[in-house]
Amino acid sequence: MLDYIIVGSGLAGISFAEIALKNNKSILVIDDKSQISSRVAGGLYNPVILKRFSEVWKAEEQLVLMEDFYHQIEAKLQTKVNFKLPILRKFFSIEEQNNWFAASDKPLLAPFLSTKLIFKKYFGIDSPFDYGEVLHTGYVDTSLLLDQYQNYLIENKLLLQESFLYDVLIINDDFVEYKGVKARHIIFAEGFGLHANPFFQDLPLDGTKGELFIIKAPELDLDVIVNTSVFILPLGDHLFKVGATYNWKDKTDNPTEEGKTELVERIQEIINCDFEIVSHFGGVRPTVRDRRPIIGTHHKYHPLHLLNGLGTRGVMLGPAMAKDLFDYIENNKPLDPTIDIERFYKKRK
Repeated sequence: MLDYIIVGSGLAGISFAEIALKNNKSILVIDDKSQISSRVAGGLYNPVILKRFSEVWKAEEQLVLMEDFYHQIEAKLQTKVNFKLPILRKFFSIEEQNNWFAASDKPLLAPFLSTKLIFKKYFGIDSPFDYGEVLHTGYVDTSLLLDQYQNYLIENKLLLQESFLYDVLIINDDFVEYKGVKARHIIFAEGFGLHANPFFQDLPLDGTKGELFIIKAPELDLDVIVNTSVFILPLGDHLFKVGATYNWKDKTDNPTEEGKTELVERIQEIINCDFEIVSHFGGVRPTVRDRRPIIGTHHKYHPLHLLNGLGTRGVMLGPAMAKDLFDYIENNKPLDPTIDIERFYKKRK
């Protein structure tokens, strides 16, 4: 009997797979690549919500776990996926500068917001009011990470590349059986695909569509991430990833003309040089209205567990939430009530 069947191999799924393997647990991952939000994500990690100048929930703790997690992944896969890069917030006024310095005085934000203005001029960007620097930032190449990790799973015969059939799952009191494979636990880490899951589809998982570009801008001289209404992330060879939009109505992965127009307009607000669109992506992020993940055990079927709702911050949240769920299952360590799926069931009682 296996310890875990894991459904989904996006950031949530591979985070749990890795912590399970690290603890000498046996696993089987099932994935049909139908959910692409982790793959097309910007991959940025940033401990500050720049729009509101507030700290990301448990940012310091998540950064420590994330750093160790991706370091071990890189060693295992012999592939670099974590790139430390400053994030600069371009200021559009003196008032924005003042708001930045006021935020940097807050105890929770002080470790992450530099109090030194960045005066450097980057060709292709007008910056009369300079930049503020966010500390402890960078990005994970999520597409490369998922490809390499799935290759690792395939090489070790730990990945079943097919759609999961919920009606085939046999649930017992203390184990499940799926197509002849028995496991003590099954982890559903399907992202927005949760809506097809009959065991957890009553949970209020929303979907927020995001669209991104890869652009080519030969004149743009940029070796940092610039973040304003969108981010511009240098990839090398004059290529840049730009994103992202937020659409709460469209639940498809298809790129749209509306998203394209919005991104083009926002790019033109930041840079003043020519660019061409090389690629245009879309994906639906698994989000929750209270902006917390949804993690825990099914209220009726105890071998069934959920790891979902990582939203726009899967790179940071994945390792931390996988650890929390693993400790909850294996060591009876209580989940934070703000992420436990019980918070929704209690409201119905």
